[in-house]
Amino acid sequence: MFTIGLTEMSHRPPLPRRWAIYCAAAYLIPVVMIEVLPTDQGVYKEISWLATLAPAFIFSLHFGMLGAAAGLIAGTLLYITVQLILHLNLMPVNQEILMPIYVSYGALAIAVGWLSQQLHDFYQRLIRAERLAAIGEVAVTIRHEVNNALASVIAEAGLLRQTAANLTPEDRQGVDTILEMGNRIAGDLRKLANLADAPSTAYAGTQRMVDLPQAAEAPRA
Repeated sequence: MFTIGLTEMSHRPPLPRRWAIYCAAAYLIPVVMIEVLPTDQGVYKEISWLATLAPAFIFSLHFGMLGAAAGLIAGTLLYITVQLILHLNLMPVNQEILMPIYVSYGALAIAVGWLSQQLHDFYQRLIRAERLAAIGEVAVTIRHEVNNALASVIAEAGLLRQTAANLTPEDRQGVDTILEMGNRIAGDLRKLANLADAPSTAYAGTQRMVDLPQAAEAPRA
């Protein structure tokens, strides 16, 4: 329930299916200890509450700051509920032992969540940098190979355009179209070098494509 709407950190493996069992066990441990241990073992009863912070650490590692907050909220709600029941039953509670440790471990869980969030952000940036580097290598290769063939096509079309006197109007229009489309392709190829700044747009439903018309054109070599 507490993981609904939370985004898992990309540098962490998925939570195991049995994680809910671990969390339930952590929340039940202090309740069981209160019932099982004798009254003269109050210190151990109080320390057993630290087990409720285990889900906060699990959530902070896998969901960052929001996960730490969700785990701490769940543990705190359980703590308050049980403490109210204990007070109603007139059972003594040593807050001097429990509260400082509980607050310290809660702060540690938040720190772990913050570090996990930072790792997630750096990991995402690293993936993006590697992806752009790979795309850049492919783009340079395509630009080089296609430009070689395209230069010949544009050059031949230019020669045909110079001999327009021997061409029919339909032929001249075809040559103009070849030149226009060839120059357009050449412009798009120059933009392939600046894919890092190019936005993406929707294409074919859920797929996305680079919006080349919005990309900055690289300077001519």
